[in-house]
Amino acid sequence: MTKAITPDFHNITEISFEDMVNMYREDISKSLGYDPIAPPVLIDDKQAAHVLDVSPNTLSIWRSLGRYNIPFVKSGRLVRYRVDDLARFLARRTVTHTGKIV
Repeated sequence: MTKAITPDFHNITEISFEDMVNMYREDISKSLGYDPIAPPVLIDDKQAAHVLDVSPNTLSIWRSLGRYNIPFVKSGRLVRYRVDDLARFLARRTVTHTGKIV
């Protein structure tokens, strides 16, 4: 796995939310070693933690406390995240240097 997700938005003056989500989705796929054309639908909690640049334990605490509204799929003890949901989460939190949401 490569470093955390940080798409380059510096050269973009105006970008739609959906375009931003698509850029994040592509970067997430690349950082996890998947083909960006056909990314996986679900990834495990360790991969999701890598994408968000937090520890898996932090992600577990966020889930249990409801700190952030990141949807996840739970089957027994297995926890999975949709790549699209992570991309949307990151896009919603992207701000410019002025604090204005992109």
